[in-house]
Order: sequence, then C-alpha cells, then structure tokens
Amino acid sequence: MKANVRLFFILGVFFVVACAIYTVWTMLYDAQNLATDPSGGAPQAQVEWVGTVGIGLTAILAFFIAFYLSRSHAAQGGELPEDRLDANIDDGDPELGFYSPWSWWPMVLALSAALGFTGLAVGVWITFIGVGIFAVAITGWVYEYYRGYHAH
Repeated sequence: MKANVRLFFILGVFFVVACAIYTVWTMLYDAQNLATDPSGGAPQAQVEWVGTVGIGLTAILAFFIAFYLSRSHAAQGGELPEDRLDANIDDGDPELGFYSPWSWWPMVLALSAALGFTGLAVGVWITFIGVGIFAVAITGWVYEYYRGYHAH
C-alpha cells in the first residue's frame, strides 16, 4: 500500500505541474491569436477554464486518494501481503463469501435492471415492470436457501 500512496502522490504532483503548464500554454496561444487579430486593440489573454479546472480537479483527486490510502495503511496495524517481499500468493487470498453457482436469480435481477434503465430511456411504464421483477428477484435470491432442496 505504500507503493500506491507514493504513486498517487507522484500523480498529484504531475497533474499540478500539468495544470500550470496547460494554463500558461493556453494563455500564450490565446495571446498569439489575439495579436494576429486584425481588429486591433491590446491583446488580453484569457484562461481556458474547462481544461484548467479539469486537470486541477484530477490533481486534487489524486491527492485525496493518496491521503486515504496513507490513512488506511496507518490504521490497518500491519503490512499487507502485497507489501511484503516474502509473502506467498495464497497470503493475499481472502474469503469472499458464499455464492450459489446454480442460482438464476442474479440473471433475473440483471433483467430487472435492464428493464428499469430501458424504461427511463424509452417509457416510464417499462420501469414499473422492472421494479416488479426486481422485487420478486431480490426476494427469491435472499430466501433461496429457506425453501426447496437446500432449505435449512
């Protein structure tokens, strides 16, 4: 995790420098275009705000991620397996939970999500059908082990 903190901090510094270079570059380009403008008058260079703000916010995001990872690393109380040189691949293999490989309910949930988003794009009435299928599918998936062959 230390490597990730360093990486995001370096990315943040890179984007701060890129933001400064971008701002100066666009102002110089704007001043050059205004100098060749036949209307006359003193050239007044403008900042191109969309790119400047976008690159600046990218730098802030990189610093936020670096800060979060450094705080997480300090709070975890030890090194992660991927930070140790003597760790095996199996050391970083956590238990992810129990999933039914034969269950059809996730596909029905995906169908309900597809109908819901299609309803938002095409017609709101389709969304109500998707919500109804979602209610049935989530109930079926949650209570899958409480009835039938695999009941407790």
